Amino acid sequence: MSAQQTPAESAAPPAVPPLPETPAPAVPDTPRKDRRALRAVLRWTAAVVVFAAVGAGTAYGITGMDRTDVPGLATASDGRWDYPELTRPPLPAGSPGPFAEANPAGSHYADLRALLLPAPAGATEDKALNGRDGWLPTEKYLAEYALKEDRDQLRQKLVDTGLRHIAARGWTTPDGTRTRVYLLQFGTAAVVDNQFASDNVAFSTPSFRIRGSGDAVYDKHFPDAATVSRTSRTTYVEPKPYGAEQVRQAYVSAGDVYAVILQSRKGGTLAVPFQQTVTLQTELLA
Repeated sequence: MSAQQTPAESAAPPAVPPLPETPAPAVPDTPRKDRRALRAVLRWTAAVVVFAAVGAGTAYGITGMDRTDVPGLATASDGRWDYPELTRPPLPAGSPGPFAEANPAGSHYADLRALLLPAPAGATEDKALNGRDGWLPTEKYLAEYALKEDRDQLRQKLVDTGLRHIAARGWTTPDGTRTRVYLLQFGTAAVVDNQFASDNVAFSTPSFRIRGSGDAVYDKHFPDAATVSRTSRTTYVEPKPYGAEQVRQAYVSAGDVYAVILQSRKGGTLAVPFQQTVTLQTELLA
């Protein structure tokens, strides 16, 4: 830097003369036919953008909901059934829920019959499980068990543990899957957990054999993500080779209610609708 230059003068970039303006190229007149084609393309493009925005908004609205807000929602390929919208029945005025701190007995004060999972769309309901006024006789439930000695033992156990009543529902879907859901209600959650459920399930195999089922093993493929808090669940599946049909079993303890969920199908039961059915029924009880 020379003695005559200031720092500001030395830092200033050399001036660049402006470029001469280049005239815009002439645009030839577009024939009327081409303009009509262009307008059509623009209209279709706008329509695609609108439909894409609407579709994205709809997808966001559905995926943003909890799964129980859209019961039975599924893609066409995952095998889930189309259940109706599920709503827990109202509690009597002033009654707590089964897992409220004010309800140490774990009592379900809502009508047990209203806590049964409804049949999915397209299913044929099994009216034999409706019972009288919605209450199933104990012998109808015991008929699910194959051996007389098991039925006799269970019958006595139900008497000893103070069974109050049984509500049941069953249906058959178009693919031939037969589902039976039994809700057994006792006096307290302690009775269910300590006196009944503990004698009816084991980790490796169920304590009593279901009619139509051969050996049954613990279903280790039932997803842990389907666990419903404050309830306990044990599931079994009949392994290959099985006979004319395969049977899946689930046993759920939820407060003072013990749920038994059975599915059977000629040629083999499907895991996804079984898992869906068990989870939704458990959520209704939670």
